Amino acid sequence: MRVRPHTRFTLPDELNAVEPPEAHGLARDQVKLLVAEGSTVTHTRFDRIGDHLRPGDLLLVNTSATLAAAVDGQWITGSGVAPVAVHFSTALDDGTWVVELRSGGSPMFDAAAGDRVELPEGVLTLLAPYQPGLTRLWTAQPPVPDVVGYLRRHGRPITYQYVDRQWPLALYQTVFANQPGSAEMPSAGRPFSFELVSHLPAAGVLIAPILLHCGVSSPESHEPPLPERYDVPAHTARLVNWVKGNGGRVIAVGTTAVRAIETAARPDGSVVAAQGWTDLVLGPDRPAAIVDGLVTGMHAPEASHLLLLESVVGGDVVQRAYDAALERRYLWHEFGDVSLLLRN
Repeated sequence: MRVRPHTRFTLPDELNAVEPPEAHGLARDQVKLLVAEGSTVTHTRFDRIGDHLRPGDLLLVNTSATLAAAVDGQWITGSGVAPVAVHFSTALDDGTWVVELRSGGSPMFDAAAGDRVELPEGVLTLLAPYQPGLTRLWTAQPPVPDVVGYLRRHGRPITYQYVDRQWPLALYQTVFANQPGSAEMPSAGRPFSFELVSHLPAAGVLIAPILLHCGVSSPESHEPPLPERYDVPAHTARLVNWVKGNGGRVIAVGTTAVRAIETAARPDGSVVAAQGWTDLVLGPDRPAAIVDGLVTGMHAPEASHLLLLESVVGGDVVQRAYDAALERRYLWHEFGDVSLLLRN
């Protein structure tokens, strides 16, 4: 049975961020920042996030880089040919990929095993549904072995209907990105500028890398996250344990960083180096144990990400933050405004 988030709201269309802040003259770190801690909500700007961090706090940043993961092709079935977009979501260990087919901006559910999609340089073949009984995501044989290089040649960033034009891939990268593998941008890190990152350590704020490659989310479905590849390096695990032991706060930059570090948590409250696949889903039955807060974008109504936020700071804090964000006209999604949610 699907668990619904505690947080309830209606998002007006005009609060969808349809373009990056750079398109209207702002630097990426000049978006709005909402800080919520207990019953207090503060409105500020992202380049002032240091005012709300303490010396000894640790930011966990996701180093996954965004792929140009969408490729246009022709879907071939027994009854004809139709244009589709293939979203390359996740590389599997055997060289196949998890893909989503979309038509007219919406996910397709009527594909079948054996269907083929003509793409540049070759044909993609659907092998089997990735999730038993569901037909949105498929395991597929890609047209070439080196899919990351292939997407560099032929792909474009994944966009959903609230974004009405294509933007360069560079606008979908964070300053921390160095390991290509995400179908969608780990967007909580996007507002960090190089200048801001250089100032935070001078104020005593620590920064450590973590990796989780994001798959496709399909905003229409609001499904729990699928298994994703992650890596918690040994030096990051040691630093988390040191910060926790010395009274600092561990603050994840993004839901991806929360999922990765909580996967590496042990029952005694420590963290160990770990890597592989995580199927961890945080929520009422599995609250966050390690992180004391997170930096995160604004999530859509009913999104499973809201459950993760609630697992860190509680449902009342998230509801209060979203009510305030709506009142102050914050912008949603990957190019929008950001919140810093802190456990009281």
